[in-house]
Amino acid sequence: MPKKILTAEGRASLAAVRAGDASRPQLATAVRYLLQLLVEKAPGGSVEVRVPPFGAVQVIEGPRHTRGTPPNVVEMAPATWIAVATGEEQWTDAAAAGRIVASGVRSDVSDLLPLRP
Repeated sequence: MPKKILTAEGRASLAAVRAGDASRPQLATAVRYLLQLLVEKAPGGSVEVRVPPFGAVQVIEGPRHTRGTPPNVVEMAPATWIAVATGEEQWTDAAAAGRIVASGVRSDVSDLLPLRP
């Protein structure tokens, strides 16, 4: 289990990203912090949310996936994840623009967003 990101550290990293001067480690922390908040909001293992190269989590109660490619996968770039997770961009807009790749019947996690860091 990865080390829990403290709220102050997560918020500071998000602030640096929003200011446009985040280092790569700060960007990674911001992504992982928002993924952590998503897990806290919707624990489970039926949908895998991937934000390469910084992290992936399994969320939403239901059948847990343990091997191979999960049946419900969401993948996006770090900037897109931060934008939809914080409400700066709507899920539907990012998906329509092709910045979110989602497969599986349970892969739409838009009802969990935005997160409130």
